[in-house]
Amino acid sequence: MKKIFTTLCFIISIQSFSQQGIVTVPPAYPKVTGYISVLHPVVTIDKHETVYNFSGAYTVAFPMGINILKTDKFGYSIEIAPFIRSANGSSKTTNVLFHPGFIFRYPHGFNFIARLAFETSGRYGVTPIFNKVLYKSKTTSYYVSVPLPVRFGNDMVASFGAGVQLGVTF
Repeated sequence: MKKIFTTLCFIISIQSFSQQGIVTVPPAYPKVTGYISVLHPVVTIDKHETVYNFSGAYTVAFPMGINILKTDKFGYSIEIAPFIRSANGSSKTTNVLFHPGFIFRYPHGFNFIARLAFETSGRYGVTPIFNKVLYKSKTTSYYVSVPLPVRFGNDMVASFGAGVQLGVTF
């Protein structure tokens, strides 16, 4: 009886201290997140001129969208961004941008986002975006992005721009 009790205690102690009870659960994909942000265009360049934001007018956009993350390295994104322009004491919505794209995710919070661009102003093009998560909590992430829009169409010359975007995902 003493041998059975000693053997049983030994088996229980092995099970109690073994590492088999610790299980790391990988993130579940697909994963859906939303975001909202503020975009400040900095400069727009075409073959005729270079226009800086704040020179005679101020333009700001409020991109918002949904990310569908297929894996920890790749996802899709759909964004809508209304633009507001303020000049000479008045302001108005001047453009709405429909911005679908692909998200390529890298270690340490870096992302590259390749977007198509369709504007209600009649312009279209592409927008490569470089993105970095600055702070990540359990439920939200705060990020900064540098969009580099290239636009064509609407009987205007092609243009290239740069901006700064700050946002939060949830």
